[in-house]
This record gives sequence, C-alpha cells and structure tokens, in this order.
Amino acid sequence: MAGHGDSNRAILFALGANFVIFVTKGIAAFITGSGAMLAETVHSLADCGNQLLLLLGLRQARIPPSPDYPLGYGKAIYFWSFLVAVILFSVGGMFSLYEGVHKLQHPEPLQQWWWAVGVLVISIAAEAVSMRACLVEVNKARGSRSLTRWFRESRQAELIVIFGEDLAALLGLIFALVAVVAAVVTGDPVWDAIGTLAIGVLLIVVAVFVAIEVKAMLIGQSADPEVSTSIKAFFEERAEIDRVFSLITLQLGNDLMVAVKVQLHRSATLSAEDIINTVEREFKRRFPQVKWSFVEPDSAD
Repeated sequence: MAGHGDSNRAILFALGANFVIFVTKGIAAFITGSGAMLAETVHSLADCGNQLLLLLGLRQARIPPSPDYPLGYGKAIYFWSFLVAVILFSVGGMFSLYEGVHKLQHPEPLQQWWWAVGVLVISIAAEAVSMRACLVEVNKARGSRSLTRWFRESRQAELIVIFGEDLAALLGLIFALVAVVAAVVTGDPVWDAIGTLAIGVLLIVVAVFVAIEVKAMLIGQSADPEVSTSIKAFFEERAEIDRVFSLITLQLGNDLMVAVKVQLHRSATLSAEDIINTVEREFKRRFPQVKWSFVEPDSAD
C-alpha cells in the first residue's frame, strides 16, 4: 500500500540547495552577462520563495479544527502548492522567455564564461543532492508504483511540487550548461538565448502539470486509489458487515474523511451502536490518517 513521504525533509533540502545555488548563479550571471545564467538565477530565487510558501502551508495545515472550519485546515497546503505552481509559471517561466527573446534580438558575447561553467557544474551537483533527498521521500510514498503513476495519484501536494521543482531545476541547469558551452565553442551568443528560451518552456510545462494535479486536490479529491481500495476491503472483510453499499473518501491535506453506508450483520447480543463503535475503533487503528469517519447502517442503497 502507498506510504507517506516526509515532505518537510524534502522541502528543507531543496531550500538549502536553492539558496546556495541562487547566490552563486547571481554572481556568475553578473560577471558573464549570460542570459541563460540570469534566467537560472531568477529560477532559483523563485524556488527559494516557493519552498518558504510550502513550509507556511504545512504549518497552516496543522491548525486544529474550529467552528468555522470543522474539518480542519488541512487543505490549506493545496492553496499554497497551487500558488507555487503559478509563481513557477509567472516568475520563472515567463521571465526566462522574456530574457531569451531579448537575447535573440540583442545578442551579446559571454564574458569570462568559465565562471558560468564552474557555477553550473557545482549547481548541478547541489541540485542532484536535493533531488536525491526528494526521491527518497517519493519512493516511500509511491511504493511499487511508477513515478508517473505516483505523480498522477499522489495526494501529497507539497511533495509533488518539490519533485516538479527539483526536476525542472536539474534539467534547467543542464540546459544552461549546454547553452553556455555551445555559445563558447561556436562563438555564437544566440545559443545562450536558445538555452534561456528552453529553460522558460521547461518551467512553464512543469508548472502546468503540477497545477493540474494540485487543482484536483483543491477542488476535493478522494484518497489515494490504493488507500481507497484498502479501506473498502477492510469494511467488506469485517464479520459485522454483510454488505457495503457506498464509500466516500475525501483527502484533507494529511488527514482523511471517510463516510460509508453498510448493512450490518444482525447480532443477538450487540446493538447497532456497539457494532459500529467496534468497527470504527479497529478502522482508525488500521488507518491512522483517518481523522473523521461516518458509518451509516442501512438495509438498502
């Protein structure tokens, strides 16, 4: 069954790596005048802001329920994750496209290009460490599923965002390195502009895919399919239950709400309330992520 990755650990690794990368890229962009390096500098700065927003979202999601929010604030992380996708699109992607078009129209030779190459190589190594830390948590969550299937089915919005950001950052750095080397080898600064445009397109594509996945959670998505299947199997296998008529799950951040309509097995010694209480106790023990459960006994759907 699907597990749960440590989002905080992945976010902190990414934040530390991106801050160091942002500073070194900024220095290299100033010295070399590379458009691709400048685009990557803005990208890393946007990533740092994004990770701070995700930490804020995780903190808000832990606020306990209130009369105005009886099911808690768990879905707050979805809002902040969606905002991160928008920032990745607007600040990172659109700026890179603008800078790439500007460099195409006004190409400039790179200055002291070896600075850019050195910084990019170091940045790729640092980003690879961040990506590895993220994948460790993703692998905990995805179980035996492929990365693509996990991305489509996961209900951990913040982990999806960090995975998308790290992937875009690592590929963007490779694009920038190839662009700078091509510009130096050929003596044509247009390659630097092409690399900047490629980074912009990459960021926009990743942002769109992340936004699509987070939007589904923001609207109100069920539990992870593997979790939903396990929950249904739990009720169907209970001796106290003759039949499961319907099952509804709703993911609320890290918490889960479950509503189920069942036909109870008649008992000469236990009341319906006692049976339901017994089933719910075992249910929450088996699925600790379930914070709210509603079992409705009935004789028909």
